[in-house]
Amino acid sequence: MKPKVVITQRVHQEVLDLLSSSCEVVANMTTEPWPPEQLRAMCRDAKGVMVFMPDSIDGDFLDNCPELEVVGAALKGYDNFDVQACTDRGIWFTNVPDLLTIPTAELTVGLMIGLSRHMQEGDRFVRSGRFQGWRPHLYGTGLAGSTVGIVGMGAVGRATARCLQGFSANLIYYDQQPLLPEKEQELSLTLRPFEKLLEESDFTVVILPLTEKTYQMIDKTAISRMKEGGFLVNTGRGSVVDEEAVVEALASGRLAGYAADVFVMEDWAWSERSTVIPTELLKNQSQTFLTPHLGSAVNTVRLDIAMEAAENILQALAGDTPQGALNQPKARCIVGER
Repeated sequence: MKPKVVITQRVHQEVLDLLSSSCEVVANMTTEPWPPEQLRAMCRDAKGVMVFMPDSIDGDFLDNCPELEVVGAALKGYDNFDVQACTDRGIWFTNVPDLLTIPTAELTVGLMIGLSRHMQEGDRFVRSGRFQGWRPHLYGTGLAGSTVGIVGMGAVGRATARCLQGFSANLIYYDQQPLLPEKEQELSLTLRPFEKLLEESDFTVVILPLTEKTYQMIDKTAISRMKEGGFLVNTGRGSVVDEEAVVEALASGRLAGYAADVFVMEDWAWSERSTVIPTELLKNQSQTFLTPHLGSAVNTVRLDIAMEAAENILQALAGDTPQGALNQPKARCIVGER
């Protein structure tokens, strides 16, 4: 009998074909997540499950799935998933750490340019029928000659720095673990203390994972230190930024604009999170550029991500250590002892 594998979100046919060769596959091929109770029912007798950003798995969920051997996450950031709970129950947890890096860096630069050059506002103006040729309006801010401060110098931060090297910008960064001097030189980066980076940057780009230390790291106090009239861009995790503080800063003129591809309402693991994007942020079309978590939304990249997640699942079910393992599961215990 083939082991059952559940896929919680739509994937390419190639992924279904790979898993179906040795597994019974049950896949949600719609664009909307299954309701939580339906997902629980689907996974009750599953050996493996492939999860995505809208999902959240904790100990209670896992206790409902006594046959589960592997959770294959088709993503990089895993703060919505309780890896320790998987470990304690003898379940592998895997992710895909590298494939999202380049497309997310590309989107980050796109958001910077789109926001600071009023590209959405210009698009709306042309479509309104009022465009009669060039006029002296919608002047913006270019990247050339600007100071860009990158908060977080992980893989995506480094890739963003590489993308920005061709724009003649002054690149500074902050990270709790500074790069080696030769890497700083290679990426044309200069280390700054966090407060100094905020004070000097025309563009503050936040590319941080969500942890207890980074939760609302960009809060009202941090924003008050930013250069007046600067731009804030978040492509890391929504809850690293206090969205209500951003609303206030846009209204006061402290910030000229805010761009984001990630939002607080996505961070399921944080009980104090807001479940909606602030209305004032959504209504403010002239100072914001908001995208629906498009960081890895490149067709070929999404295929590769899901294929790697599937390979992790197959390796675990075959009794091997998955290449994307983030844990070393404890010996599985009898269901009644969990």
